[in-house]
Amino acid sequence: MDNDNANIARVAFCVGVVAAVLQGRRRNRRRLWSREWLSRRYAAGSMNLLYRELETEDPESFTNFLRMDNNNFRELLELVSPLISKRDTILRECISAKHRLAVTLRFLATGESYKSLQYSTRIAHNTISLFVPQVCRAIYEVLKENFLKMPRSVEEWKEIAREFQEKWNFPNCIGALDGKHIHFRSSRADGSFYFNYKGSHSIVLLALVDARYKFLYIDVGVNGRVSDGGVFRESTLAEALRQNSLHIPPNIALPGRVLGVPHVIVADDAFPLQHNIMKPYPDRGLSLQKRNFNYRLSRARRTSENAFGILANRFRILLNCINLSVEKVEIVTLACIVLHNFLRSKKDANYLPQGLVDRVMSDGRVIPGVWREGPILDGQLVRQGGNRHNNDARAIRDEFCEYFVTDGILPLGNGM
Repeated sequence: MDNDNANIARVAFCVGVVAAVLQGRRRNRRRLWSREWLSRRYAAGSMNLLYRELETEDPESFTNFLRMDNNNFRELLELVSPLISKRDTILRECISAKHRLAVTLRFLATGESYKSLQYSTRIAHNTISLFVPQVCRAIYEVLKENFLKMPRSVEEWKEIAREFQEKWNFPNCIGALDGKHIHFRSSRADGSFYFNYKGSHSIVLLALVDARYKFLYIDVGVNGRVSDGGVFRESTLAEALRQNSLHIPPNIALPGRVLGVPHVIVADDAFPLQHNIMKPYPDRGLSLQKRNFNYRLSRARRTSENAFGILANRFRILLNCINLSVEKVEIVTLACIVLHNFLRSKKDANYLPQGLVDRVMSDGRVIPGVWREGPILDGQLVRQGGNRHNNDARAIRDEFCEYFVTDGILPLGNGM
């Protein structure tokens, strides 16, 4: 009898456990597939405003909204659609490629959070968080081949040098090199790996820029603890310069001079002085001639700083501390860069109005070479260049210095 009672108790207990589990499952079951107000995205919200009003009534505001005009938007949509399009199912209608691209461009243009975009676009924030990185990657994949490439011939390098001479009065210059920190919110698991000397977490964007603010080469993803010079030293650009595999034009004398000098990249004090890299003279006991050289080099070098300024002003996600994983921060940065080059190549006046150029320029003031003390790693200071200046590089810099006060002197009033 006692055994029967024990068995009955066990069965009752098991039935009670199963009932509790099933009740909990019913309680946690999603009540709605989607909130009702989200389903009205095609009848209201910013996407409705964009397509039904701005596109036809106010093209200038359409351009400001997406950072590109309707023609460029449609061209980009045609390129990325095969990579981002989804199919409708019997359960729900998919978000169109047009919507996915527009929301992503708005995210890059404003830096709004996914939660904020949810209320303006009527697309759930968790859905936005899934497709934005996918669209950014698609943008990079379809544009990188034509809009982010190094010159591949001597003639292409010569064209860049000609533009630097015409616009910035610096002959034999084939690019301006600089680095920019892309700040983001690092996870606890990363510890201090991405912690930089500015007191925040970041990755470094190293870029080579031409005279028209277009990016020729980029290196993204090195942790912010490493200096610009350290990033360059380990980059494929530095390796290509060492191997002499970039098809850079041969040495040629500066205008009016006799001594042949190489084509050079201009950079700041964070980088090493090398055969193909010119940096300012150290800011100690400078003669008037050396100060003039530093000024002329800074005028050419600031194209890289201006390009960073234009990029961040048009795609303001880069002005914020990005609340994404480091892998997603990298692809967002890459997407912004290829979009920048895409729109610069289209000569979109709305993308780069003169007023914006005036704000990112320095109004004729010298941008001096700045010594940036490196971060401390394992108790030791990370050196900026790491390479001792060789006699050839110093002689090349001295030749430029002499040219700028003789044959290459600027007439009064041509400081810009």
